[in-house]
Amino acid sequence: MSRPTPPAPGSALRDSFGRTHNNLRISVTDRCNLRCTYCMPEDVTFQDRSELLTFEEIAALVRVAVPLGVNKVRLTGGEPLMRKELYKLVRLLTAVPGLTDIGLTTNGILLAEHSQELFDAGLRRLNVSLDTLDPARFRSLTRRDGLERVLAGLEGAKRAGFSPIKVNAVAVRGFAEHDVVPLARYCRANGFELRFIEYMPIGAEAWEREKVLFASEILDRVQRGVGELVPANHDPSSPSLDYAYSDGGGTVGIIASVSRPFCASCNRLRLTADGKLRNCLFALDETDVKGFLRQATIDESGIANALRTSVWAKWRGHEINTATFVKPGRTMHAIGG
Repeated sequence: MSRPTPPAPGSALRDSFGRTHNNLRISVTDRCNLRCTYCMPEDVTFQDRSELLTFEEIAALVRVAVPLGVNKVRLTGGEPLMRKELYKLVRLLTAVPGLTDIGLTTNGILLAEHSQELFDAGLRRLNVSLDTLDPARFRSLTRRDGLERVLAGLEGAKRAGFSPIKVNAVAVRGFAEHDVVPLARYCRANGFELRFIEYMPIGAEAWEREKVLFASEILDRVQRGVGELVPANHDPSSPSLDYAYSDGGGTVGIIASVSRPFCASCNRLRLTADGKLRNCLFALDETDVKGFLRQATIDESGIANALRTSVWAKWRGHEINTATFVKPGRTMHAIGG
């Protein structure tokens, strides 16, 4: 069987399996103020700041991507709030015609002090990473203190006007069993949308599939410890399978990358902080676009072609559950969540 014809200049970002891409994850830094064991090593050498794309360069790339169909952007890291004056990038992005959805994923450590300026700049969607409510367990997992700052950040985000606020928890077997129910109760009580993410082979540690706490087990714990769940309306392009409490008391989502891969409906591509396009979180190849952005006159046609070519080359799926899986060279903090 012959492969489909590659997309022509000016066409949408579609891969050879027919998936159309409209969601761009943008890492603004590889730096982080935590050292989560599933994300990055304790000792790490960060990129020189001169290697990172400027806010103006990021906005320029987005202006090229939007006519190709991108209408959603999520800012990630590392920890994106370690990038000074991030609200200025939000302002640049909100001014891009056709960009309808701008989000941010943060560990929450710096959120209390930046929530209002981000909201005032136009940011509306917020995901906060929080794996446990126990200070000692937080320290064990992140290799840093800071739980109280994360909780203060969540409260600050509510006061600033963010709604809904999503809380993301990575479920590592041997650790998360103790935290599923307390997190579910906390989010339910505070009006946050909780999402559990199955442990994935993207950190500094060797991949141990036995560490995955599977979606079915998580849902069972929530239902036994908090309340009955029923399937909620599902967006086919969303990585999260969502469930609602039958009494109307909130929602719980599961991102089951390992036990229920959603590659067939994936609509995301990534831009690293140092200007590399990645068509999959687990991609082994990257496409450099920084050179196009740093010419005397930005090469918009070069950027557009790089976007189309990267997406077209996307594989069918990540193959985590196969013997052929190869762990990416970059860890999560250097890719962007």
